Amino acid sequence: MKARYFIKTVPFLFFLMLCFSFAYQPPKNVIIMIGDGMGKPHIQIANYYLEGVDSVQAYEKFPVRLYCSTYPGTITKQGKYTLSYDSKTAWSDFEYLKIKPTDSAPAATAISTGRKTYDGSIGMSLDTTKLVHFFEIAKQKGRSTGVVTSVPLSHATPAGFIAHNLHRNNYSQIAQQMIESHTDVIIGCGHPDYDDNGERVDSSYYEYVGGPIYWNKLKSGYNGWKLIQTKEEFEKEAKKASSKKLFGVPQVRSTLQQGRKGNLQAKPFEVPYISSVPNLSTMSLAALNTLNQNPQGFCLMIEGGAIDWAGHANQSGRLVEEMDDFNKAVNTVIKWIEQNSNWDETLLIVTADHETGYITGPKENDNNPYTNPIVNNGKGKLPDFRWNHKSHTNSLVPFYAKGKYANVFKIFADEYDLVRGYYITNSEIAIALKLLFNFESIIENPEINFIQLK
Repeated sequence: MKARYFIKTVPFLFFLMLCFSFAYQPPKNVIIMIGDGMGKPHIQIANYYLEGVDSVQAYEKFPVRLYCSTYPGTITKQGKYTLSYDSKTAWSDFEYLKIKPTDSAPAATAISTGRKTYDGSIGMSLDTTKLVHFFEIAKQKGRSTGVVTSVPLSHATPAGFIAHNLHRNNYSQIAQQMIESHTDVIIGCGHPDYDDNGERVDSSYYEYVGGPIYWNKLKSGYNGWKLIQTKEEFEKEAKKASSKKLFGVPQVRSTLQQGRKGNLQAKPFEVPYISSVPNLSTMSLAALNTLNQNPQGFCLMIEGGAIDWAGHANQSGRLVEEMDDFNKAVNTVIKWIEQNSNWDETLLIVTADHETGYITGPKENDNNPYTNPIVNNGKGKLPDFRWNHKSHTNSLVPFYAKGKYANVFKIFADEYDLVRGYYITNSEIAIALKLLFNFESIIENPEINFIQLK
């Protein structure tokens, strides 16, 4: 029996009442960090290259360590329905994981709303109706909200936590929705006046920021936004917030570093970084400081978006770079929590929206990490591994959580994989969070059907 159905039962609600009583309070702060395209092998490769050993990241030691399935819903001539993940087939049929994987839009929507939906959907159901984002509930509870990404701000993952649109490629429409929303922080790439190497262009491209009219509105402080663009401005906000609403667009087009010029297949850090843009840690601190001005708390999504882009291009060196940037951002967030908050009031989740690149050990047609492991060649040397795809897969991705009520996710981990062990599905992340934030309403009105929270 799936946990989401079990939760609707009266005995379970009674159990919750006994456990939490009426003194229950949801987490003050919720931070979700998403490594776009990040599978377990991506973490291992970075660990081997940067540290020489595996399982060294702080999040790999979190008290909640699970896996997560990422399959989407679909719309076909036969109708609208949700796909699935079959453990036995995943490890016996090498091609199975390539079949109908999710893209980032329905994955982000699932993590944000608790509903599976079709590829390309931003906050829309299989019936193309608007879904309720977890952030919208957090807003009702007095929290501030924000998104940070290392790719364009109106791309699928940040958009999937704020906007509602039939297709992810409607960047200008999505950006306009985000600008008009009640969100307090939006930080991401997409600067109209710079290219992927951080150099000024002769012809501006406004798609990612809502068009020229909205860009000019942002520069004029529209809707209360404070627009920052330079590396120095980001560094100032990372030290101390100067406004209640922050809109940050670093001076680069698509990604912070992954799209820069030079040998795209070079070893990690061999091609000099663009010096005029902030890193993900700096942008994350700017967001945290801004949101933390709200005494009632906040909810924040931080995305290492270009892990996915390096995966699509099968760029081993830039994969390590993007993983390094994401890992450092996680460590920055952990340090911020321990200095400015605590684990008794803040919940931190580290996961992925899907896997990209189908990374395995060096053998062909063997995706089992026990029979075909990634080979560690020592610190500073790329391990031996194989790219098997240039797109997404339905591989299970890692899920880590620490902080207030992190154990709630274990309730949903009622499915078992032959290799990875217990796992949840991505829509259950939002269902759990909505449960935490609506718990008092459920107790006061036990006749409420839990599905209503979705």
